[in-house]
Amino acid sequence: MNRRITRDEQGSTLLLTLGYVLLALAVILVCANASSLYLAQKRLDSLADSAALAGADGFRIELVGDEPRAVLIDASVTDQATAVVAASGGGAELVSSGTPDGVSARVTVADVWHPILVSPFVPGGVQIEATATSRTVLN
Repeated sequence: MNRRITRDEQGSTLLLTLGYVLLALAVILVCANASSLYLAQKRLDSLADSAALAGADGFRIELVGDEPRAVLIDASVTDQATAVVAASGGGAELVSSGTPDGVSARVTVADVWHPILVSPFVPGGVQIEATATSRTVLN
């Protein structure tokens, strides 16, 4: 009887090992692509921060009573942000820019992320966006 059980289980270890190897490869592919997506989002966040900061530098000085005041207009914010996004050299594009209150510059940039390792578990391209706001202050 022991001989019969041993023969029935031959080869099952190979199938389990193959299954675990395939599972491990799938996990490695997903983790590598997730790390790539995280880094792409951080780069896009940095670009949005830079564009918003440049947009906040496009102010003009106005006198309100005897006090000088820095005022932003949408056109100057857009011009400054467009220059920064164009200089970045990546595939990112400026989605929107402007000033909601005259002292803040708000910029949104977008890009498409592509996985570094092609896998059936990860989509082919994902649209990512980043929005940043920067305020201008005159001391």
